[in-house]
Amino acid sequence: MEPVTDFSRATWRKSSRSSAGGPDCVEIAVVPVGAGVRDSKNPSGPVLGFDGPAWNSFLGMTKHGGFDLN
Repeated sequence: MEPVTDFSRATWRKSSRSSAGGPDCVEIAVVPVGAGVRDSKNPSGPVLGFDGPAWNSFLGMTKHGGFDLN
């Protein structure tokens, strides 16, 4: 699959897990071919893009603690 790179028309929403005004602010945009994640404090900065299967895998790993640092 092609990497998801065009988020110019995406609607971004802040993650419910982001801290209010704190250092952990993440925004997510879902587009027809996948999703993107960015730092809400830097909306013009880089976007981590996922195709559909990669996004589903990322969500599954996140929900099950696959990225926990503890």
